Amino acid sequence: MTDRPNVPPLAMTGGLVRRDGREVLAGVDLRVGAGEVLAVLGPNGAGKSTLVKALLGLVPLSAGRTEIYGEPPARFRGWNRIGYVPQRLPMGGGVPATVREVVASGRVARRSRWWPALFNDRAADRAAVDRALRTVDLTGRAGDSAHLLSGGQQQRVLIARALAGEPDLFVMDEPTAGVDARSQAALASALRGLADAGRTVVLVTHELGPMEPLITRTIELGHGRIVRESTAVPGTAMGRPA
Repeated sequence: MTDRPNVPPLAMTGGLVRRDGREVLAGVDLRVGAGEVLAVLGPNGAGKSTLVKALLGLVPLSAGRTEIYGEPPARFRGWNRIGYVPQRLPMGGGVPATVREVVASGRVARRSRWWPALFNDRAADRAAVDRALRTVDLTGRAGDSAHLLSGGQQQRVLIARALAGEPDLFVMDEPTAGVDARSQAALASALRGLADAGRTVVLVTHELGPMEPLITRTIELGHGRIVRESTAVPGTAMGRPA
């Protein structure tokens, strides 16, 4: 897929989401530019998670429009370019997956469906998974069942899965919830590398913590609307010296 000039990774125009007769998002206009590190802030119930899910087409809009690299989600085909970190590890049936298997699933979208597995670079896959596990400090738990880990450890597994895919755009919904300070610092270091490489990051969070110096822009939601926006020069703490 070739990017069209000036087409942002994510865009929403007049985004409206209704749930149980209530407006969860109310006419949101948002453009996320390439290379931005955007923090989405706001209290519980403000619509933060709904916003990022709607941007990715995971929640249908009642009105308005959203685009991923210039395409509506239903027509977008470059999902290997997206790394999404949900709030919790999805629970599935069957044999529980190991930590390494979950993280390795982040590489699946990068494999060509038209070429035999022999021609896919499995060495590169293994190396990417190893790097992701090291970043979140889970190398020693790689063979454990992911569903037996603590909530914070499971969140680190989801972060590693997104990192392993090496996408252009990361969308992270509360990635530091239940994660200890050491892992938060490791995530901040990983995000710094992504930002330096020109990747785009959208981060939903209650507080910025060690991620603050990486943020280039914040928006704050209240009752489903953008109520405040601010920008910062990378390397500063939202206008204050880092």
